[in-house]
Amino acid sequence: MQTIYLDHAATTPIHPEVSAAYIKAMDSVFGNPSSIHSYGRTSRKLLDEARKTIAEALQAEPTEIIFTSGGTEADNIAIFGTVSAMKEKGNHIITTAIEHHAVLNSCKELEKSGCKVTYLPVDENGRINAKQVAEALTEETVLVTIMYGNNEVGVIQPIKEIGELLNGHQAVFHTDAVQAFGIMDLDVNELQVDLLSASAHKLNGPKGVGFLYQRKGLQTNPLQHGGEQERKRRAGTENVPAIVGFAEAVKIARQVMADNRMKYNNYTKKMTTVFDQEGIEYEVNAEEAERLAHVVNISFPGTDIESLLVNMDMAGIAVSSGSACTAGSLEPSHVLSAMYGSESPKLRNSVRFSFGLGLDDQAIQAAATSTAKIVKRLVKEN
Repeated sequence: MQTIYLDHAATTPIHPEVSAAYIKAMDSVFGNPSSIHSYGRTSRKLLDEARKTIAEALQAEPTEIIFTSGGTEADNIAIFGTVSAMKEKGNHIITTAIEHHAVLNSCKELEKSGCKVTYLPVDENGRINAKQVAEALTEETVLVTIMYGNNEVGVIQPIKEIGELLNGHQAVFHTDAVQAFGIMDLDVNELQVDLLSASAHKLNGPKGVGFLYQRKGLQTNPLQHGGEQERKRRAGTENVPAIVGFAEAVKIARQVMADNRMKYNNYTKKMTTVFDQEGIEYEVNAEEAERLAHVVNISFPGTDIESLLVNMDMAGIAVSSGSACTAGSLEPSHVLSAMYGSESPKLRNSVRFSFGLGLDDQAIQAAATSTAKIVKRLVKEN
């Protein structure tokens, strides 16, 4: 049976060139980059080169990149680190109702210790606007954390407009760009963000490594205490092989980014064309919004998500009902709930398809055809 992986928003396969760079570094370089002898200097050179590569992708400076264990840690440093450093200036946070749980659960934890959090509602296309942020701002606001592109429906938020709005306010501006980095061209200066999170495994890099961009001059208090790695901002010996792999993934992503966006948009068109030809009922969620090209979330009326996912898996098609972090429980999506209300049937019949390395038109055609057959059968059974 042919299997087709359509869950690249959850994680991606490692690119062969990334794997080769990762293994080469792991096999040949083992020195601690903080050591002053030749072994350490060799590791430090690789670390510095990787930092420069990643910084260039954001139009940032190498010293503004903090390597982490992934997107979750980067989000946590941004949120807890900022609130701790700004505690004398206020305790108010602004975020949205559709953030990744790495952000939402961090904010909920801070509420327990007395922080005030405003969760901005989204419209039916999953969007907020800069006016909402302006209306929520107070003299006590110390952090605004809004994701660049949503991991479940792909909706892109007006980050640049919000960055302009916050110019001159004390609030630190963080964006979780885990789903967007490697798909979109991101310029931290154009966006006017102070902090930006990303993770290697979303762009065909290794798991267990990410980074936080932190604008020069901005202070965040560290979450863990130990050595003076990452300019005293994140203690712990750096994972040099994984970081080398991450940098290689970034190089490749930048080369193919524009072509990939075009290809992924065509994949969505191809899928919906098949659905139209097969005569099934469906609706693209957040269809009117600007979205990340590799993510499309589709509602299939008359189906149930659990049966849909099981049947698609049996047919060799790997998809998701939302974020991978909560998929095991099959709880209703907090993103779709925020967009359509907690009683909407879309919460129980929507599937996220996400595209990436290893796919082609033939695979998309086959997946769409199989999906249509499954939907027809499930609708008839119901």
